[in-house]
Amino acid sequence: MNRLSLIGLSKSYGGVPALHDVSLHLRAGRVHALMGENGAGKSTLIKLIAGVVPADAMDVSIDGARVGPYSSAGAARAGFRFIHQELNIVPQLSVAENILLGRPAPRRLGMLVDWRRLQDRARAALAMLGAGEIDVTTQAGELGMGDRMLVRIASALVAEPGETPPCLYVLDEPTAALTAAESEKVFAVIARLATRGAAVLYVSHRMEEVLRICDDVTVLRDGGHVMSAPIASTSRTKIIEAMTGRDVEDIAPRRRTAFGDDLACVAEDLATQRLSGIGFSLRAGEILGIAGLEEAGQSRLLRLILGAGRVTSGRLKVLGSTGPVSPVDAWARGVAYVPRDRRAEGLMLGMAVRANTLLAHLRDYGTFARRGQEVSRTRALATQVGLRFQGPEQAVGQLSGGNQQKVVLARAIASNPRLLLLDEPTRGVDVAARAEIHALIRDLSAKGCAVMLASSDLPELLGLSDRLLILHDGRQVALIDSAGLAPPDLLARIYSAKAA
Repeated sequence: MNRLSLIGLSKSYGGVPALHDVSLHLRAGRVHALMGENGAGKSTLIKLIAGVVPADAMDVSIDGARVGPYSSAGAARAGFRFIHQELNIVPQLSVAENILLGRPAPRRLGMLVDWRRLQDRARAALAMLGAGEIDVTTQAGELGMGDRMLVRIASALVAEPGETPPCLYVLDEPTAALTAAESEKVFAVIARLATRGAAVLYVSHRMEEVLRICDDVTVLRDGGHVMSAPIASTSRTKIIEAMTGRDVEDIAPRRRTAFGDDLACVAEDLATQRLSGIGFSLRAGEILGIAGLEEAGQSRLLRLILGAGRVTSGRLKVLGSTGPVSPVDAWARGVAYVPRDRRAEGLMLGMAVRANTLLAHLRDYGTFARRGQEVSRTRALATQVGLRFQGPEQAVGQLSGGNQQKVVLARAIASNPRLLLLDEPTRGVDVAARAEIHALIRDLSAKGCAVMLASSDLPELLGLSDRLLILHDGRQVALIDSAGLAPPDLLARIYSAKAA
């Protein structure tokens, strides 16, 4: 394949267009970025290409030859492969079983699984990615997030005899949950896929990644095509303006503010089974960033303060009292929490925006006339967080990722918290939603809310935080002022902690 053309992609739901007459041309050996705000139509476009949603209109051709009739099976036969942000990994199965999942297992004597051949096929797929160091006999659940992503990509390389070799790889936010080091592995794999002659469609909100690894970019806005250009002939500013229709700064400017005298959280030599040496004092209105490599203990620390853990030694005080005994106790006392994985931990996707927003606050509403009060409150919170939705009764699962995140944030601020715990609050959201979330965090801190922010995005940590607590392997190694630090400085401190 030299050129894949996707012409006139259109899809409407209930008469409302989600994608309108979008065309895309992908070339072999090149990485093509697909960008746009949440709700711009990226997910719809991917579903149409994958054949999982029928298009109202679409013409697909490879080197001028039309592909059709179109379906998910037809997309697979054409050599199209899809790797999504939500990793479809079965943690209890081995790496080899995950790579060959959904494909006929090699057999001995027509009945028994030939485990050696199965493992050899898995090793061959990983070797094609330059990831031969991954043990195919290991349970997939024991791998880090980066290696899990490589396993998922390797599964897309496996082809049965007679199958068309993969010619298109669609990667949807593949690095959203990865550390910088893990992302580098994925970037190397993407370069290898392109070198082998495949076209790569790369969907990401991370501007730095797009500018670094992509050859071309297409931007969607409001379901329509806005621009396509080689990366070399455009710029970060032009892409953001195309995405948003306005100039939106991705990185929040540094902030300095005065803090209150009240202490929102105090930890003294705090330890659990997996944390140690935690010590800090967080004042009202202050933002404390939590930095470290993946699984360094960031999420565990936030969950401990939420009351979802047990202190084995040391002392923890939250809002003038001992630490919460449970998340219910924490929410009742003015502690709010935004989890890392909104889909798995934060939302009930089949339920309405209203139910999801007010779930932790139902005690605030009386038995009678509750529905009207809930609807009114939901609308007010939606306005506060900039939620774009059809109404309070719309199912959360129908919203874009950025708007789903805003529902979780709306729940967190619904009771005017005094301490806000944020775990990757802008993961998987576009630059405009990111800027809105940053502004919301700053506004809350200006009103006296103390914030603890865990993020793998170093510019975000440095742009929002007043101080930084650095963790390594569950141990606090530093507590520093963020003023004057640049991302390379912080990264060096994180890796020096690893080496110590």
